[in-house]
Amino acid sequence: MKEFEYYSPRSLDEAFRLSASMPGSHYISGGTDVMVRIRNRDIKPEALVSLRNISDLRGIDIGSVTSIGGSTTIAELTEHPELAKMFPVLVQAARKLGSAQIRNAATIAGNLCNCSPCADTAPALIVLDARAQLKSPDSNREVSMEELFVGPGQSCLNRDEILASIVLDPPDPGARAVYMKKGRVKMDLAIASVAVLIVMDGDRCTKARVAAGSVAPVPLRLKEVEKILEGGGITKDVIEKAGAKAMESVEPIDDVRASADYRRRIVGVFVERAVRQLMSSESEQS
Repeated sequence: MKEFEYYSPRSLDEAFRLSASMPGSHYISGGTDVMVRIRNRDIKPEALVSLRNISDLRGIDIGSVTSIGGSTTIAELTEHPELAKMFPVLVQAARKLGSAQIRNAATIAGNLCNCSPCADTAPALIVLDARAQLKSPDSNREVSMEELFVGPGQSCLNRDEILASIVLDPPDPGARAVYMKKGRVKMDLAIASVAVLIVMDGDRCTKARVAAGSVAPVPLRLKEVEKILEGGGITKDVIEKAGAKAMESVEPIDDVRASADYRRRIVGVFVERAVRQLMSSESEQS
């Protein structure tokens, strides 16, 4: 492994100054993804600038909107009772990420900014209509979760930006969501994953959000599937059409972990299974 310098600033201003002074540097927080990329020689940083000890980037604040600091660990997401009550689908996804040791180190910004198609938190955040707040020394901007991902390993962040926080509006009344993941073994990366959110008004679906991971170059919102679910009743026929459309809407690849056909099939099955589960829980609450 190539030698590099390591810096641990205590403020965003200090982190920005260090990064600007070293063009070959990379930001690091939990390091569960960056260190793997360094060992694999995918990146060769001159220095690492840690964001771990910057208090402004940590914590979960629930108010008129919910803000999750970028350096908040995945374990902290899973252990937050109010977050689990308001956004259970996000906590479900967080609990499926890696091992306990990984969750204790990995951060939500790291999971997203690594821009892996199989990022566990991404489909859940997409169906929640989450936004990413990006900060640089001179500006702040906000992008939707879909806009954050550009390609495998590529985000929309500029060289001088960091993902400072994730912002979530209060959930729609009656919203229900679920996350499903298929891996080869426990703690494995997703072969395919799906998150589904629905809002019902009586027998009519007024809002649907569907997202999938590991089946396209980026975590993907399945808008054509949403159109099938929204605007009417969710019948057996509608659920089957949604599953079939989900299979058509993804672009999986063959690799050592699964074939494209298998991934496509999983997405269809998961969409149908998720909607049935959500409709079943809706009926139990009626």
